[in-house]
Amino acid sequence: MLTKDEAICIRALDYSETSQVVTFFTRAAGKVSTIAKGAKRPKSAFDGPIEALAHGKIVFSDSTREKLATLTEFEQQPGFGSLSNNLFVFNCCLFAAELLNSLTDDYDPHAALFDNFLHFLQSVKDIPAEGGASRDTLALLILFQLSLLKEIGLQPILNGCANCKTRYEMGDTTYKFYFSSSANGLICGDCEASFPDRISLTKRTVNCLSNLRLIAESEEKTLNEIERALVHHFTELLHRPPKMAKYVLKG
Repeated sequence: MLTKDEAICIRALDYSETSQVVTFFTRAAGKVSTIAKGAKRPKSAFDGPIEALAHGKIVFSDSTREKLATLTEFEQQPGFGSLSNNLFVFNCCLFAAELLNSLTDDYDPHAALFDNFLHFLQSVKDIPAEGGASRDTLALLILFQLSLLKEIGLQPILNGCANCKTRYEMGDTTYKFYFSSSANGLICGDCEASFPDRISLTKRTVNCLSNLRLIAESEEKTLNEIERALVHHFTELLHRPPKMAKYVLKG
């Protein structure tokens, strides 16, 4: 049976001298791994090799979900080729794609997550190269990562202590808060001894996590601290460090 869908390539590997194994994140079907026969030939049906982050309409045959689907058509849409012009922006996009690939299951549709990923790519593409491109990209990446965790049912608790349920108040200077992956959220100073994996957070960082609207205007130092905590969290969830994480973390 042939299936039509909108898709973004999140992984592409050489399969032979002429073919590729391409993993797409699609809007209706979820993650789909396909064999793109002849994709590397100069006059292929896909206009050449398929690259990560390529976006467009696909047609694939998924007669059995135990094997690779066969990609029959890929009508690429222009738009994301310029991402590679800024290495940090490009690495952030590849990191987001890696997380999608690692944390979603085959044929498990998440239309809202697809829309969020597409919006993330479109947003970072439009960031001016000069000025605060790295800061703006990191802010968008953090918001995407949090939307990913929410969509897959692993939304961290960020409005208070995940253990004792003490609510975090932005104006309160008496409480020290941490992030714990094992607790899946913030941990207060009274509970921190029970969570050896805790990461100490500054007041500004906790403010941003408890009120995500602050992230867009936060300074890069604060965003780097948030991203470091998220990378630690993803490392624990995956039981390994994400490969692209080292290219995203700064300092």
